[in-house]
Amino acid sequence: MHGEGAESSAWVSPWLPRWRQDRPYLTRRRMVAVLAGLSALVVLAGVVAAGVGNVPLHWDQVFWGPEGNVDRVIFFETRLPRILLAAVVGGALGLAGATLQGLLRNPLAEPHLIGVSGGAALGATIAVVVGGRVVLAKMWLLPLAAAAGALVTVALLYRISLVHGRLQPHVLLLAGVVYNAFAGAFILFVNFLADFYQAQGLLSWLVGSVAGYGYDLVLPAAAYCGLAGVWLCLQARGLDLLSLGEESAWQLGVNVDRVRRVAFLGSSLLVGAVVAVSGMIGFVGLIVPHTLRAILGADHRLLLPASALGGAIFLMLADTIARSAAAGVEIPVGVVTALTGGPFFLYLLRREQRRFYP
Repeated sequence: MHGEGAESSAWVSPWLPRWRQDRPYLTRRRMVAVLAGLSALVVLAGVVAAGVGNVPLHWDQVFWGPEGNVDRVIFFETRLPRILLAAVVGGALGLAGATLQGLLRNPLAEPHLIGVSGGAALGATIAVVVGGRVVLAKMWLLPLAAAAGALVTVALLYRISLVHGRLQPHVLLLAGVVYNAFAGAFILFVNFLADFYQAQGLLSWLVGSVAGYGYDLVLPAAAYCGLAGVWLCLQARGLDLLSLGEESAWQLGVNVDRVRRVAFLGSSLLVGAVVAVSGMIGFVGLIVPHTLRAILGADHRLLLPASALGGAIFLMLADTIARSAAAGVEIPVGVVTALTGGPFFLYLLRREQRRFYP
């Protein structure tokens, strides 16, 4: 796949304004300042999410009230695990989206849109159907099955999208949309055959939710996603050089095949893990990387960790809206992200059309 040398200029998002495309060289001071600021915003978003809800909290009772009071139970046993899981899921999806966009040099690449999330949900569904109660009893089997489904999907779609040895991003996007439709149809088919409780669990995968889990799941998920995220962030230099074109990256000493394998594998593991616990939450990996790329530039050394922090902020706030927008009714967070991301995707698609057909 050395035939891409004609693409000698670095890929930048068409949504990125021209005056933002020439950023100053990334310094350690700037990187620390940006990541520290985003980390502070993560904490602030968590505090806001904890304080918003149909039942207002009295903070003095949460921290200094008697043991077992209502405010403390609501905060520590209901809202805090949910906020932490939203941060983990959002961070994983934001990082996976930034990685796939940089790897494919496609501004529309996103785990949900290109079929990775659908493949992960399909893998988890097949595991539940085949393994039944054994898979549901051993929680580590479900993320493993979802990650396997995501990895098989990525390999299949990547192979379909190769035309004369070159990856065609628009073919990948179209194939992902078709694969998502197939995965959704299969899950619905299984949903009709399953019992009531299994059907409710399968339905939650289609709409996406971070509710109903405790620390026993949140902490292992955070550790798992953290390790996979560090693995992906170590590929930042390779992704930056790949933006110059594959032939140029080879000449600069980058093992393109290895970077591609690690990026696809790491993204699949992240998406598989979060889909297994939260379902198919879309568009986080589309909105967050684009917004941060417009503000911070396209250097992946900063963009990848920033997208993880930005994804955590975005999904925490989206989940806050989902559980507090309507009194007495909880909207799945996947619905909120879809309502936000759908218009954003159409806007980017329109920009792409103007780019190629002015």
